[in-house]
Amino acid sequence: MDWRQVVAANLRRIRRERGFSQETLAYEADINRTYIGKLEKGSTWVGLEILVKLSTVLQAEPADFLQRPARKTARKS
Repeated sequence: MDWRQVVAANLRRIRRERGFSQETLAYEADINRTYIGKLEKGSTWVGLEILVKLSTVLQAEPADFLQRPARKTARKS
């Protein structure tokens, strides 16, 4: 998973956990809704200024968007 995909998955998860639609998040963060969609698809990079805006609105730390998901380990029987 590349970094764009990591940010995309975390942004989508955090946004949903906080109960924001893409439209509401875009409005509150003063960002174009289509840009939010591109970020959540992992098709564009997020700049630091935008990351801070998203963090502020979603009440999250910027580092929360950069956390790789925990790896699943195979269970031995």
